[in-house]
Amino acid sequence: MSTSADTPPSVEGPEKALDTGHAHATEPGAPDTPDAGHNHPEEPKKESTASSMVFTGTLIVLVVLALFGRRIFAGLFTDDGVRTWATMFVGVVVQAVPFLVLGVLLSAALTAFVPPSFFAKALPKHPALAVPVASCSGVILPGCECASVPVSAALMSRGVTPAAAIAFLLSAPAINPVVLASTAVAFPGQPSIVVARLVCSLAVSMALGWLWLATGKGESWLKIPKNRHAEGTGKLEVFRSSMLHDFLHAGGFLVVGAAVAATLNVVVPRSWMDSVAQNLLLSVLLLGLLAVVLAICSEADAFVAASLTQFSMTAKLAFMVVGPVVDVKLIALQAGTFGGKFTIRFAPATFVVAVGFALLVGWWLL
Repeated sequence: MSTSADTPPSVEGPEKALDTGHAHATEPGAPDTPDAGHNHPEEPKKESTASSMVFTGTLIVLVVLALFGRRIFAGLFTDDGVRTWATMFVGVVVQAVPFLVLGVLLSAALTAFVPPSFFAKALPKHPALAVPVASCSGVILPGCECASVPVSAALMSRGVTPAAAIAFLLSAPAINPVVLASTAVAFPGQPSIVVARLVCSLAVSMALGWLWLATGKGESWLKIPKNRHAEGTGKLEVFRSSMLHDFLHAGGFLVVGAAVAATLNVVVPRSWMDSVAQNLLLSVLLLGLLAVVLAICSEADAFVAASLTQFSMTAKLAFMVVGPVVDVKLIALQAGTFGGKFTIRFAPATFVVAVGFALLVGWWLL
């Protein structure tokens, strides 16, 4: 009697507990539940708020520098130095911003409205042949290196060979029409520098893609990323978030790069700059390292390079070739996307190959 009386509660209790536990266990994990749907929109809101604060802060700094820059730096520089700094800084930013905005808009549109499967279908099946095709197809992604990293990650996640995705990653921010057009505007009447940048950037991307085929087949080096956007994210939201993210990040680095370039021309003694610029190898290495540190958007780096009048065209070419393929922000993006083991090998190799091809192409075409 006691067992029969005790049995119903002991059976019903676990069944109810299992039903309740099942309901709570499946709701957070299910993609279509209200709870899961409410969790995803919160992250873009936080990111949007943070991005708006960064944008507002950058705008305030620019306004303060424009209005009170002469008074702020009067004790450090002469009036002529302040005027030179302000003229170069404003000139670089004003010339570069239209190309930056155009590139960000086009990049966001392609990220949102062109499916990554399109790129996978357009590539040859053989990895060695897919590398040059992927390098040349970089021309269809008008954007900076910030945009090329997620697109390359999406290609890998959809089965594209890593060598081809790497080639696309390196060529897209360097040979697209916006970058080439900005280079032509920054160097008027010098089409050879545009051709040299195109040839050199293509050679770097192909060489590193084939280098991966030869040495990087160990998959432990590379973390194949998953899709960065949630499945239910609308195309307009992807466009908005991509545009805002790329503009704020690239615009901030552009401002810093323009300020550093103007400061170098004012602070560093002309004699020292001339002595470094006269040594071809040293000047190429110096501007290559400067491109890594400044991390200027590829749509604006030509204007900064053109402002470094002391240096040879080959050194300026190295600055424009190195920046889009290896800089501090790109290293951070690659490490977060593809893993540290990949980045610690890839970044030094990219720098060496880029500097080497800049010297070779500069000797050939410039």
